[in-house]
Amino acid sequence: MSDIKVGICGAAGRMGRTLVKEVTLDETLQLTAALENSKHTDIGKDSGIVAGIQKSGVIISDDQNNFFSTADAVIDFSLANTVASNIKKASENGCCYVLGTTGLDTESLNIIKKYSENMAIIMSSNMSVGVNIALYLTRRIAGMLDEEFDAEIHEIHHKEKIDSPSGTAISLGKAVAEGRKVDLAQKSLFSRVGEVGERKKGQIGFSVQRGGDVVGDHTVTFAGPGERLELSHKATSRVIFAKGAIRGLKWLISKPPGLYDMQDVLGLK
Repeated sequence: MSDIKVGICGAAGRMGRTLVKEVTLDETLQLTAALENSKHTDIGKDSGIVAGIQKSGVIISDDQNNFFSTADAVIDFSLANTVASNIKKASENGCCYVLGTTGLDTESLNIIKKYSENMAIIMSSNMSVGVNIALYLTRRIAGMLDEEFDAEIHEIHHKEKIDSPSGTAISLGKAVAEGRKVDLAQKSLFSRVGEVGERKKGQIGFSVQRGGDVVGDHTVTFAGPGERLELSHKATSRVIFAKGAIRGLKWLISKPPGLYDMQDVLGLK
């Protein structure tokens, strides 16, 4: 495989810095561009230095036009409000796209779906191999257990995470709903305050904790009469998300236009 030219959106963020390291270490990839928003304090700095490794020779920039013109593939872990613009530019430049940004609104999701008709996109709330196996198992388990088993998703993340619940928690809730063949929007419960009364049968509950530097913990609980089944995934390093995104990118580079996810990459569909 010849070197794949990779651009990273959100290159100075937590995930961006990790991706710069992992792309640089991969002999089949070539880091060609690093993008950040115009107000970021790391604009103009070498992306390798910002990531805590040796100089990469790739300067962090806010120049979208130059960024997308130099890349074969883009990995985006930027802010939700930049995704629509990034996708448009990637499409114009013939890039494939790996999207790990969460907290996207309906308008952005519709734009992504539209552009996937002409470009190959992976969109996943979590790029971890382990989490995607957990999604698969959650769907299967939910299909085996009836609504006598109350389903609850609990997640913990670092105190600086800005969206809640996490995209992964929502995906786990969707997996429960898909397994049960119900609509998550009709069954989800995101808040309990005061005298809320008895839990309704079939509800899919969510609870959230923020604190410290927790990378990401997710637990799905199926609580039934006399027994409880729990499926947990605990991330201790962001490297797993970067490695998953890179695995997805290598899979995507030869695929036709379409909207894919990590379940496709891992052959779990």
